[in-house]
Amino acid sequence: SSRRAFVAGASGYTGRALTAQLVARGVATHAHLRPGSASLDALQQAFAAAGAVVDTTAWSPDAMTETLRRIRPDYVFALLGTTRRRMRDARPGEPSGYEAVDYGLTSLLLSATLAAAPHAHFVYLSAMGVGPRARGDYMRVRWRMEEELRSSGIRHTIIRPAFVTGPDRDESRPLERVAATVIDAGLAVAALFGARRLRQRFRSRTADELAGEILDRLDRPPAAAHGDD
Repeated sequence: SSRRAFVAGASGYTGRALTAQLVARGVATHAHLRPGSASLDALQQAFAAAGAVVDTTAWSPDAMTETLRRIRPDYVFALLGTTRRRMRDARPGEPSGYEAVDYGLTSLLLSATLAAAPHAHFVYLSAMGVGPRARGDYMRVRWRMEEELRSSGIRHTIIRPAFVTGPDRDESRPLERVAATVIDAGLAVAALFGARRLRQRFRSRTADELAGEILDRLDRPPAAAHGDD
C-alpha cells in the first residue's frame, strides 16, 4: 500500500491497537512516542517489532511540521490525552494538564498538518458528552479543539466513543470498568426492545474494537468519512 499514517499518542491504549491494525492493513505507519517517556526503549522495540516506524519528534511547531512534511501522511491520528495521575507525575518542563496536552498538543499537531500535509485526513479522538454546554476542564478543552478542527477546512473525522476499556488495558480503572459493565447491561436490555442502534452507539468498546471501527469508517467512500461519530 502507498498509504501513510502518523499516529500521535501511539503509546496509549487506543494508540497501540490502532497502530497494530494500520500495519496489518498495509498502511505505512509512523508511531509517535513522547521523547521523554520513561518507557521509551521498550516502546520503541515493541513498535518496531510490530512493523511500525518509530518517531520521536519533539513537540515543537517547527520540528513537527518538518516531520510531517517529510512523511507526507495520508492520515494523521490525534489520540492525545492526559489523566490526573499523569498530571501529578509529570516531570519538570513536560506538558501537563488538559489545556496543555488534550488541547495544546493536538492544536499544535493540527497546525503542523495544515502547514505540511493539508491533503491529509485528520482524525481526532474526542469523548462522548463533549459539547458547547459540557462541564469540566476536560470536556471544555475537547469542545474547543473540535471547534478549531471544524473551522480549519481540513478533511477530518471526530470520534466520540463511550467507555474504551477492557481486560488488556494497562491501567486498571476499576470504577470505569464497573460503570461500563452497568451501562452495557442496561443497553443490552434496551436492545431487546428494539434499541439496537442505541446500544451500538453507547456501548463500551475495547481498544481493538474501537480501532477497527475507526479504520472501517475511513475506508468508506470520502463523502461518508467526514464528520463526527
